[in-house]
Order: sequence, then C-alpha cells, then structure tokens
Amino acid sequence: MAIAKVEPLTTARALRGPFDYRLPAEMAGVEVGSVVRVPFGRRRELGVVVELAERSELPPERLAEPLEALGTGVPAELVRLGLWVAREYCSTPSRGLRLVLPPNPGVRKRRPRPPVEHAGVGAAEAGPPQLLDEQVRAVARIVAAIDGEAETDGLLLHGVTGSGKTEVYLAAVEAALERGRGAIVLVPEIGLAPQAVARFRARLGDRFAVLHSALTAGERYEEWRRLRSGEANVCVGPRSAVFAPVRELGLIVIDEEHDPSYKQEGDPRYDARAVARRRAAECGAALVAGTATPRPESWLELPRAELPRRVDGRRMPPVELLDMREADPRSGPLHAETWGRLEAVREAGAKAIVMVNRRGFAPWLTCRSCGRHWGCPNCDVSLIVHRGAGRLVCHHCAHAEPLPRACSECGSTTLSRAGAGTEQLEALLAQRLAPMPVFRLDSDVAAGRGEHARILAAFDAAASGVLVGTQMVAKGHDFPEVTLSAILDADATLRFPDFRAGERTFAMVAQLAGRSGRGAAGGEVVVQTLAPEAPSIAHAARHDSAGFLAVELERRRALRYPPFSHLARVVLKSEDEGRLQTAASKLASLLADTLPADTDLLGPAPMFRVRNRHRRRLLTKATDREATVAAIGAAVERLAADRTLRGVAIGVDIDPQ
Repeated sequence: MAIAKVEPLTTARALRGPFDYRLPAEMAGVEVGSVVRVPFGRRRELGVVVELAERSELPPERLAEPLEALGTGVPAELVRLGLWVAREYCSTPSRGLRLVLPPNPGVRKRRPRPPVEHAGVGAAEAGPPQLLDEQVRAVARIVAAIDGEAETDGLLLHGVTGSGKTEVYLAAVEAALERGRGAIVLVPEIGLAPQAVARFRARLGDRFAVLHSALTAGERYEEWRRLRSGEANVCVGPRSAVFAPVRELGLIVIDEEHDPSYKQEGDPRYDARAVARRRAAECGAALVAGTATPRPESWLELPRAELPRRVDGRRMPPVELLDMREADPRSGPLHAETWGRLEAVREAGAKAIVMVNRRGFAPWLTCRSCGRHWGCPNCDVSLIVHRGAGRLVCHHCAHAEPLPRACSECGSTTLSRAGAGTEQLEALLAQRLAPMPVFRLDSDVAAGRGEHARILAAFDAAASGVLVGTQMVAKGHDFPEVTLSAILDADATLRFPDFRAGERTFAMVAQLAGRSGRGAAGGEVVVQTLAPEAPSIAHAARHDSAGFLAVELERRRALRYPPFSHLARVVLKSEDEGRLQTAASKLASLLADTLPADTDLLGPAPMFRVRNRHRRRLLTKATDREATVAAIGAAVERLAADRTLRGVAIGVDIDPQ
C-alpha cells in the first residue's frame, strides 16, 4: 500500500501535519511535490505531498484517499526548501510550501498563452564586450565554483558603480548554460531593472524567463511552466524568484545584495539572500552576491572579488557636501549651490537626478493659528499632503481625506505644509528649470504595470531633463548623459531608531552618487545634509566602502549587533489593547523560561498603532540562532493555541530588517 504524507494548504498555525492518505492505483504517478485535493474534516483542501511511505501508523480503513491530483507539481528539492523556510522563519509548513508552488495550483489544465513581453529600457548589444582583467578573474572564480572546483559558501562581487558587474553575471550565466545548468538572477525590484532585462533579453533570447508580481496569474504561470519544463533555464526576478523551478541549477546571482527589499514583509518573513545560500548549498550551485555598497554581514563572511574601477576608465564623480545648517532658508528645500548646478545642467543640455526619500507634497499639515495637526484616525502617524490629488493620505493604511482649505478647529486659513516630498520638488523644478522637462519616479506615479519602465524610457529618450524621485532613482540605472546627482535631506535615515541606519544612509548616498559621470562629459554629486560629519555620509562622499565598513563593524561588535549576534522580533497586534497586553506578557514569560541563557530579551514594548490595531514588540539578541528560533517557534505556537487570546495576531521576524 502506498501512503502519501500531505501538508494541507491551510492558514491555521496550530495545525500539525503532515497527514497520511492512501493512494489508489490510478494515482500511482503521485510523487513528492505533487499537488492533490484531499478530504480534510468536512472540507476539501489543496495539499502538497511531502513524503511517500509504504505504511502508516493508522490502519488502512481509517485512511482517506486523495480526491484528485492537480496540475504540475514542484521538484522535491523545492518542497524541502519550502519546509526549511517554514522552520527557519517560525512560520507554518503550508505558508512555506505556498512559496514554491505555481500560481493558482488548483487549476487542472492550462488556454496556451502568447509569450510574455518584458519591458526593457535602452539598447543592448547582443554580443559580449571585452572584459577587463578583474572581470575575467571574477568570472573564473565563479566558473570554478559552478564546476565544483572551489569550496566556497558564496562570493561577494564588490565593484564600484559602473564597474561592469552585470557583464560578469552574464558571462557566468553563459558559462552555466554551456555546462547544461540553469541560473537564477535576483534583482531588488523588477520594475527598477528594465535596463538589466534588456541586456539579458539581448544575450539570452528565449532562454530566460522573468517572474514577478506585476504579471497576471496566467502570465506568471506561463513563465513558471517554461522554467519547470526546461524551455527556459534562466530566471530573472525579485526575491520570490529564488523559488523558481529552474532545472539543474548551477548559479544564483543576487544583484544589489545590500537592498532591504530582499526581505519579505509578510509571513513567512524570509530573507531571499539566506534562502539563496541554502538553495545553492543544496543544489551544489555557485552563489554570487554583487554590490557597490556591501552589507557588513557579507563583507565579514564572504570571500571577495574586487572590481575597483569603472569599465570606461573614468574616475568616480567628485562629491560635495552642502551643510544645510548654513543654508539660506529663502532658497527653499534646495541649497543655492544645488540650484546653480541644476541650471548649469539645463544650459549644457545634459541630465540630472534629484532624490529625496519622501513621496507626496509635504510630510505633514498643521494650523499656524491653533496648532492643530492632521493625523490618521487609524494610525498614530501624520497624514501626508498630496496636493495634486487634493488629499491627505496615510502611507500606512491608505486612509485619505480631502485637503482642507481652512482649519476645522479655528477656521483659520493659515495652514502650514512643512517639509518637501517628491511632488513638491517636481513642481519647483519644473517652474524654475523650464523648458527642461522634469520626470518623477516614485510609487505614486509608477504604481501601474510597466510604469517604471515607461518613465525611465522617457527620461532616457529625452535630449535633456531632470529625474526626481525617491530611492527608486538610485537603483541600478545607467544613463551616460547624467552629469549631476543631488540628494536632499541625506541624513534623514540616520534619525531612524534602527541600528542599520548608518548602513542604509551610506548605501543610499553612494548608490545615487554612482549614477553620475558615466558619460564623456563626466559628472558631479551634491549631498544636502545637516550632518556632514556623520561617518556614513563622509565615507560615501569619498566612495570609500572599506573605510565605512571598518568603522561600522567595530561599532556593531561593541554593541553586539549582527553579524556578531542574531536578532529576532515578535510583533503582536490586536484592536483589544487589554488582550494584547496579556498576550505579550504571556509570551515574554514563556520566552524568559526557554531562551538560551546568553540571549537578551527586550520588551514587550509598545509600537505606534496601525490600521486601528495596537501593537507590542519583543526583541531577542542571541548567539545561538538555532536554539533561539526553536524557542520562539514553540512559544508562539503555544500562544496561538490559547483560545482566550483569540483576536491577537502574532508575527515572527527572524533577522528583521
């Protein structure tokens, strides 16, 4: 008798699987990774076969049979990976397995679809360029790892912006394909990498597929099917592409490995970089993490291949720090020097990029007469002024209300819109730099499908122009006509209560600086800041990753932060604040009794309210990662099974970002 051990795809955290089902003769083709529909209590549920056995602990007459086998299953190695993610990030097997399944796994048969069109920006040569010596050496090290000749847990490709990291990736992908092996190339956000898509399409043609959430379910399935069948053997995509069903996987590339978007926000809160390392180890694949601004963890843990110069031989652009403490307030959010440089760009018929990491028109609205402040009724945060839409908007819960003309408390019309966001900058630049066109790139204007690529293509095609936006404008773009990059309020991220604030600020400034000076005209960078002496800003101005990382690693060692410890965070949410506090106290008590002895437990601490739900947070700082994860998982499961605490949502975040 054949037994299928099935994990039902339910959302219940307290469920304990897998469950045994007897396989009838007509389901002899069911294997590990098959998707089946099974009777489960009074319901019918989808499930994934995670193991096959010859016998069960239950007698045959007590075993039900699957109702049907559905669609195309997933490889056994992806089943193992999904279950590992569930354990590693204190989630459920069901949620871990959903990560590796095709879109709409319950559909029996698939209306062949036309090929998916992937938006690209810029022309790309079909043939490979002549590589520099350091690029050749980097490719050789990666190929040695693909061939199993190099014992390595991964390679950090550290190259300045414009040093040709993408060409190294392409050469390594082609080497893997020559050996009959596939590849996965991860990018932070597919909408922000249209130039990379164009280059992969030009070099690989039909051999590559793209997976990302902006595709329709049918398009995602078609790309997934092409990879599963072997029609395509290279996958390009954001973090979820790490689960792509690439056959004979030989290479995983993580481009811009410093980017926080590789961390999933919803349960399971996996880190695609850690998942990639696990998958590469399981498959015997080479792992390459590339960036101009490495994370301290990667810098400390991975062997490095250096690309210290730009492929065109040009020097990195000079960076000038503008101290906003001495700026004339009449110049508005831009320093007088910044205005002068922008006007010079206009006169030269060149291009510029201006970044402020704040969308909307202004970050808050207040009444100058009575002091009233407009906040969100559902969250403990300010409402953001969106003047173009005539609304005040909450960026946490999307609550919106009309932009008032007068204060409802005192009737005054003297309303103050403090601070500046991308919408305000767009208006100021368009007014002062006319007739030079201004293009805006943020999540408000680029929410639609293909909008990222459309905006970047328009900027690319323009003879001259300014691209203004959030940190989207700093990610991986290559526009040779850009002669000026400017960043406003560069130290804003340093004011966040986050031990990674310095790392994030350094990466943001250095990445934007790298967008300038890639053409024959050269370029320059201006950084507006209230803290020009901050190490992250001073080192970024010198394009000095090694210097910043040396300082940052010493600081983290002294404070026992990653990579010298492992963090985990548990967030509890509820509309009932009393029940929430009870649950948080119980969880803290459970953890205090079960965590390893040298683990620090902080909290429960209150967090600001979001979507009408109160929140409490607990944080652990540990040396023994495995034991800590196990203790947190067990404590959360006990709490989830307590019926007196219904209505309290629990989220676990291992290695929070």
